[in-house]
Formats: sequence, structure tokens, C-alpha cells
Amino acid sequence: MTESATRMFAMCLPGLAPLVRRQLDQQAGISVTGTGFDGRADLLLFEAGRGHRDAALALRTTEDVFVEVGRAGPAEASDPRALAAAIWRPDRVQRALSIWAERKHPLAASMTFRVIARVLSERAFRRTDLRRQLTDTIGRDRRRWTVADPAELEIWVSEYRPARFVAGLRLTDVRMRQHGGRAVERAGALRPALAAAMVDLAGRPPGVLLDPCCGSGTILAEAVAAGWSATGLDIDPSAVAIARDNVARASVAVGDARTMDFPDASAAACVTNLPFGRQYQIQGEMNAWLKAALRQIARVTRPGGHVVLLAPQVPAAVLPPSLRLAGSFPVRLLGVSATTWDYRRL
Repeated sequence: MTESATRMFAMCLPGLAPLVRRQLDQQAGISVTGTGFDGRADLLLFEAGRGHRDAALALRTTEDVFVEVGRAGPAEASDPRALAAAIWRPDRVQRALSIWAERKHPLAASMTFRVIARVLSERAFRRTDLRRQLTDTIGRDRRRWTVADPAELEIWVSEYRPARFVAGLRLTDVRMRQHGGRAVERAGALRPALAAAMVDLAGRPPGVLLDPCCGSGTILAEAVAAGWSATGLDIDPSAVAIARDNVARASVAVGDARTMDFPDASAAACVTNLPFGRQYQIQGEMNAWLKAALRQIARVTRPGGHVVLLAPQVPAAVLPPSLRLAGSFPVRLLGVSATTWDYRRL
């Protein structure tokens, strides 16, 4: 690490690490140094050069970003007290606090803090033991700090690989996960970070990005944020009303994905969360519905454009011959497995 580089890490939804890494690799001044999984989220460790931290904080595919305060490895992995001592490095802590203050507000002598700990296994010790030991270590170093929940400062420690730990000061809050929030919430709405990753797979605007099963408009919102002209359909009039409230800059109408009234090749890309899970119902047998909907999606997408779908599976029998698989990315959403499928329109 160069003297001017800052060690950081980001958390994202399980399965999104390859897509987030691709975005980080495209950023000047940022170098990814490692990846892992802490049992709840994918982690990407990276170094950001001077003036490049904001690029990482601006990514819409991550859910939290941290500035690192320390690491620990196999030598300390079985002893929470040794872990806490290795993780809480006063020199790095002071630098992390300076970066936090630049983004949040000036530091005070008395601050509130809390520790969040995640471990892959509790065979050697419980995560509550690590949280308590790190809390005690911080309290001895920063005697005027007090424990609170919620707190001004959040220090997270994650076992991102077996016997490998990283700790950091959280620079983000729930607003990053919500991308500003939705005016109206709807049960089963897509996580904004996953919607952003799907839109990123669609390539670069300009042009029309179509979501023919738009629900509350999460994909449409990410498309607008990325610079697309966004158009949405949904068979449910109540969903259309919600999407219009949530994404005023998108064109949204009631419509059936199986019978879309759009000209051939009128969309530069199509990105949609196909109906699956308990909260969604379709008319008729699922494979017949998929076959009809994908035929229409392929028809309205221009040659060379991307068709990005979220679904547990897309049987080969329902795919039109004009769609060629370019990539697939398994993800987990609230314990449910699904896959982001990226097709190219021939």
C-alpha cells in the first residue's frame, strides 16, 4: 500500500462480488486486493488512492463501505482478546477517524460507538465474545467514548475467509442501501443494489431501457440514475401507480409482458425481475408464461442489446433462439436463491 492509499472494504449482496469487482476495477486509483464472504454479505477489500475514495462510495451496487482499521489472521483467530488487540491499530484508527470526519461531521472528544461482529464459525468462540473484547479494547483506548445503539460510530469486524478478519469504520448508512428510498414501498420490492447491478449489465445508455414487469419501479429508478430513458409495464394497475410515484421520470403503463404493444427492436435493452416467489402469481403454467414473455422481450430488444433477467432458472425450452447467454450470476435474497441472467440479442 502506498503512503497516500487508503485501505477500505465494501459489502454487497451475496453473489454480487464479481459485478462489484468489475466496477471497482474500472475506477482509476482503486485496486481490489481481496474478496470473501462473512456468512451474510460478500466483501471486497481494496485500496483507494488519494482523491479516489468518493468513486467507491458512489457505487450503487454496494450496500456498505468501510475504511479499514485493522486485520487479523490465523495466529490470532482462536482468541478473541488477541483478535481485538490485532484489529484495533491506533495509527490506522486515527486515519480512519479523519476520513470519517471528512464525510460525516467533525469529531468530538466524547463519541458514541458500537461494535458489530460476524464470524463464519462459533466453534472457537462466539461472535458475542469477539464483540465484547473489541468493545473493551476500544473503551480502553478511547476512554471518553461510550457504547450506544444507535451510535455515531460503527466498527464492524468480519471473518471474510476462514481465520481471516478485517475491521473497519462504517462510512455509509441505510440511505446507501435504499438509494434515497422509495416514495411508496411494496412487498417483495427488489433491493436497489441488485437492480443497479442488473442495469449495469445492460451496458451504456443512451436509449430506451424497458422493464416489462416493473413492480414498484426499482429497476426503472436505477435505469434513470444511469442515464437511460426508462419505460415500464406491469399487469397490476396498483403496481403501475406505485412505480409512477416512485420514478416520475420514467414512462410507466399497465401492460402484459406477453402481449407488449411496442415496435420491433424499439428498446436498447430489457432488464426485469421475472415473477417468482410466494408474493407473485402468474396466469397459467409458468413455462408457457415465460415462453410468451421472452418471445416478446426478444422481439422488442434491438440486435446487440442486452436482456437481463432475475429468476431462479430460465429453462432452455422457453428461450427464443435470438437470445444468447452472455453470463450468469447466482445471488441470494433473504435466503432465497436466484440468478441474474445476462443474454445478448442476436
